[in-house]
Amino acid sequence: MNFTFSEDQLLLQKTVRDFLASECTVDFVRSQWQSETGRSREFWKQLAEIGVVGLLVPEALGGLEMDEVDFVLLFEETGRAALAEPVISTAAVASRLLIEQGGAELRDRWLPAVAAGDAVVAVGHAQSPFVSDAHIAELLLLPHGDELHAVAPEAARLTAERSNDPSRRLFRVEWTPTDRTRIAAGEAGRRLQQASLDRGALACSAEQLGVCDRLVSMSVEYATQRHQFGVPIGSFQAVKHMLANVKVKLEYARSLVYRAAHSVALDGRCRAVDVSMAKVATSDAALEAARTALQVHGAIGYTWEQDLHVWMRRAWSLDLAWGDGAWHRARLASGVIDAALPAQSFGYSAPRAA
Repeated sequence: MNFTFSEDQLLLQKTVRDFLASECTVDFVRSQWQSETGRSREFWKQLAEIGVVGLLVPEALGGLEMDEVDFVLLFEETGRAALAEPVISTAAVASRLLIEQGGAELRDRWLPAVAAGDAVVAVGHAQSPFVSDAHIAELLLLPHGDELHAVAPEAARLTAERSNDPSRRLFRVEWTPTDRTRIAAGEAGRRLQQASLDRGALACSAEQLGVCDRLVSMSVEYATQRHQFGVPIGSFQAVKHMLANVKVKLEYARSLVYRAAHSVALDGRCRAVDVSMAKVATSDAALEAARTALQVHGAIGYTWEQDLHVWMRRAWSLDLAWGDGAWHRARLASGVIDAALPAQSFGYSAPRAA
């Protein structure tokens, strides 16, 4: 079996990386912090033009009709660039949710607009009281118990909430569920909500790979430039070991993300456990990279002018998004230890309930 990515997949990843390196500079990211919405419609349209926004949208509706195995490579690049645009909620989660909810009217109305970069869709989930980017969304997809509702922005009241990441815009959404807004309920509603959570967590995990890799790269570069006792600090064994340990965690997490992407794309029976395993591993790696990067940079890493904190804050916010570490560890334990969820056994099997 061939576990490598195809030439086309790698070429698309390189295209996105080159685009973001040119257009999504750290100065651009910082400038968005000061804007009213924190987002750029012009930049969103550019993302749509290179296929990022419509990656999961069917070709008949203007998209590329790819799957989650394709998008993990692209989301790794958005994390590497500290991209703030709502690609997770709209491109990774809402696109597939609008397909799977089964209503042709909602799907045909919104997916072409999403693929063209003309619409942003914000998605809420039960693991967070806040909704990212609700202030710029043309459509809100919100849970209510085991129901899922499609809500127009004018029918909701938004209250901005503080975030430790200036790039992340969070809102408390107050709204009234009605029969008209409900698009799924019961088992169908629970299934859609669970699938959405897994896709959001997978996209966060992929972004954490890019964030972690960027933090390691920045630390290595600084360690070769900063001198103490007449030599680069990167020549010190302690510094080398810290960075090597983070790199090991990163590469270990990468394989888990790719496995989770395969499970999500094929709706595998172990999807939930695979996704939680990836989320825990990538968040641990990125958080460790943030701590290590700050230690390597020393006091200068605390300054506002130092770009290091752009990616440190992103590591923190992604760790909390789409289920925090504690929640995903608990779900992972329920599958691996309690056998409450399907989990692939690699030398260990949970004791069967009597």
